[in-house]
Amino acid sequence: MEFDNIECVSTTDGINEDEIHHHNLQHPHPHHAHHQFSSSKPHNATNTTNNGNTTTNNIVGPTAIAPATSVHELLECPVCTNSMYPPIHQCHNGHTICSTCKTRVHHRCPTCRQELGDIRCLALEKVAESLEMPCKYYNLGCPEIFPYYSKLKHEAMCNYRPYNCPYAGSECSIVGDIPFLVGHLRDDHKVDMHTGCTFNHRYVKSNPREVENATWMLTVFHCFGQYFCLHFEAFQLGMAPVYMAFLRFMGDETEARNYSYSLEVGANGRKLIFEGTPRSIRDSHRKVRDSHDGLIIQRNMALFFSGGDRKELKLRVTGRVWKEQQNPDTGVCIPNLCS
Repeated sequence: MEFDNIECVSTTDGINEDEIHHHNLQHPHPHHAHHQFSSSKPHNATNTTNNGNTTTNNIVGPTAIAPATSVHELLECPVCTNSMYPPIHQCHNGHTICSTCKTRVHHRCPTCRQELGDIRCLALEKVAESLEMPCKYYNLGCPEIFPYYSKLKHEAMCNYRPYNCPYAGSECSIVGDIPFLVGHLRDDHKVDMHTGCTFNHRYVKSNPREVENATWMLTVFHCFGQYFCLHFEAFQLGMAPVYMAFLRFMGDETEARNYSYSLEVGANGRKLIFEGTPRSIRDSHRKVRDSHDGLIIQRNMALFFSGGDRKELKLRVTGRVWKEQQNPDTGVCIPNLCS
């Protein structure tokens, strides 16, 4: 279904409202899937084969963490180049391989092509138990060092791990840090950028009854030195068609808790208000939507707010963001509104 006739008008922080036509519904750009961000993984491993060809493993990053000892190299799987975790398998000639790649190579040793049985390399597993290693996001700022078996668990939740692109409505595979993703959203997804902690959007759609499932991400705005993503979409909630607006914070959940926001929609003497804490972009936009954590407007109410003959959606959503600051004398949180 095509939604290219969507019009949005947006203003922020007292700027006069100008008509801005947006055609940036979440249709993926054809070249997006081919982009890679150099900080998505910690290092770029390049191997040179015997015939002189050069191959690059699917690991990219700014600079490599040099192995501290040759033991680190012994624990590197020859196929995926990741660190091996028990069970570590070996062939009759002593070549090792991780359990995941053992299946991928159809139980044939990638080094000598001998059949891989069920032989475990218990000595190497014992060595692994005694190692402490840095987090693989060391070059992105993580200072932590962990026992070998604890490293994977930490890395899955590491605060320094790259973020997924928060663009909604397409499966964008780009990952990176926040400054990189801000530029990516602006340059590749053509998302509008605004500065200020208040916003005013008008969503205009003719024939709104034709829109059953649509996603718009119209604005990224910058305030308090942080970036926030404003989402708006239409979907079915049970049997009822609804519109939903919500905010996501470009950072981790612990930082997101320092901020609050409000969304408001109304007309004809009625008003709906939502207040909450922005969700981190660690949570996908679908996860936030499915948790109903935002301003939800039933279609009939949205058309009532639109006025006229209710055949066209003209929905104005206003909002603001503030930072919660604790009073050192009373311990009570007080809102800090940006000027």
